[in-house]
Amino acid sequence: MLRLPVTATLAEFVVGARFEDLPGEVRREAARTLVNWVGGCVGGASHEALGTMWRAVGPFAGAPEATVLGGARRTDPLTAALLNGAGGAVLDFDDTHLRTVIHPASPIAPAVLALSQHMPVNGAAFLHALVIGIEVACKIGNGISPDHYRHGWHITGTCGVIGAAAACAKLLGLDRQQTRWALSAAATQAAGLREMFGGMARILHAGRAAQNGLASALFAREGLVSSDAGIEAEAGFAKVMSRRHDWDRMTDGLGERWETLENTYKPFATGIVAHPAIDGCIRLRRAHGLAADEIARIAVAVNPIALMLTDNPEPTTALEARLSIQHVCATGIVHGAAGIAELDDAAIGQTDTVALRGRVEARPDDDLERDQARVRIESHDGRTFETFVEHAYGSLENPMTDADLDAKVHTLADPVLGPDRADRLITICRSVVELPSAATVAEAAEAPG
Repeated sequence: MLRLPVTATLAEFVVGARFEDLPGEVRREAARTLVNWVGGCVGGASHEALGTMWRAVGPFAGAPEATVLGGARRTDPLTAALLNGAGGAVLDFDDTHLRTVIHPASPIAPAVLALSQHMPVNGAAFLHALVIGIEVACKIGNGISPDHYRHGWHITGTCGVIGAAAACAKLLGLDRQQTRWALSAAATQAAGLREMFGGMARILHAGRAAQNGLASALFAREGLVSSDAGIEAEAGFAKVMSRRHDWDRMTDGLGERWETLENTYKPFATGIVAHPAIDGCIRLRRAHGLAADEIARIAVAVNPIALMLTDNPEPTTALEARLSIQHVCATGIVHGAAGIAELDDAAIGQTDTVALRGRVEARPDDDLERDQARVRIESHDGRTFETFVEHAYGSLENPMTDADLDAKVHTLADPVLGPDRADRLITICRSVVELPSAATVAEAAEAPG
């Protein structure tokens, strides 16, 4: 039963939140989120999908105010938000709020960064807006998961656009009424279909969410009237896009229980629900010195959502392979890793990986949490090796350290910026609250011209 006006309650939170009340641990985690997102954007900047998008929209772009990260190009803030949202998602290396499977930074960070290059915004205000956006997107996601995802929606796009609108509303200083309009304008633009997984169009979900979230806040500032209850109304976002709703989870604990602290970062460049299985394969490989040609069968048991999202035994492109549990498990055995290099276009047809993925059998297990897996490997000579992954590497209970995260970003950014500039970018992101201008983040992520 709906007890609170959700849209109005979220708007009240957005308007009333103060940076001074943000706990230190939340600030630190938000900075880690920024480090991870910027690294992914810079590393993904040269992907052909981003080039395709720029060829399509570039001729219509406006004044060059905002940076497209990882390149030497500037464009108007709305187009920059679109491209940087897509760029953060293109390598499948983005952050993840595992309870909802939202990748919050890719739709939210590009919107606030583009706005920060359009108007004066200091680092503290920037980081606060990023947190506000994450909280709103993930609270809404909590209230409609998992039915919303099972119905075929890509929650990063659908909830991400509302989070981006909330973040930009905060930066623009919108009042309560304007913020309700901004959230509702974003809700009516919520989109993203899981059918697009494995193809280039998937990255439109985060990109359009960033662009449309920013636009929604700008529309509201200028007085574009929208619903006051766009999230919870009978024909609103939640009831249209999900058959089950927990209204309390959308509003309880605002400003007290921080969703930002539940954000995680990927050590493997694939859908996070496959990470426990990859982790288990790599553990067994290292512990027993296993080689692909020794293996007769790999049996993995995972949470059902992992198969719902990644069951693809015969991927034909690198984008599909990153969302194939069979392929990424085989990759983990063959290479002992599943990063960008191991999952790029050149690796998709690697003979030993292709052969081994045909021997991977994955089944759902309702008793397993999303960060758990059971892996059993049988060799041709009759030996058996098993492991239970209680918490996958990169999960909340087994997180990537700051050093791990920095190393990941260097892997992504060094080829674009060089090691010294990549190191400077990491330092800037980690100390973002001290910046007089948040635009410094974008400037540091520009490739040498």
